[in-house]
Amino acid sequence: MDPPADATGQSRDTERIQILGELHGEVMVFEPVAIKEISRGGVQTESAFPLQLDSLHQFRLTLGDRSVVVKGRVAHCSISDVDQERITYRSGVEFVEPSDGVYSVIARFIEAVKDGRRAL
Repeated sequence: MDPPADATGQSRDTERIQILGELHGEVMVFEPVAIKEISRGGVQTESAFPLQLDSLHQFRLTLGDRSVVVKGRVAHCSISDVDQERITYRSGVEFVEPSDGVYSVIARFIEAVKDGRRAL
């Protein structure tokens, strides 16, 4: 017997069943956020969408010439600006158990920014 086909006519390895009623799910998508403040413990972000309190997210941060991915928990979120065309949200995110390597990259970035400001 041939494997079942999906909506495109391609065969698949496992059987799918139709859901009668409702079954909810969520999808994670990468959306840009502006990092407004950073510390060793977290970031404050600005975005065009609200982040749900206590939700966990993966954040990809480009810190100078290094890029890291760190898990964060949303500690607070509020509207920071409203204009005719959009709403802007500010969210505070606490890092959740960053690895030593990630913590080190963040700490070095913060020190580099401070050093650069002292030189001005």
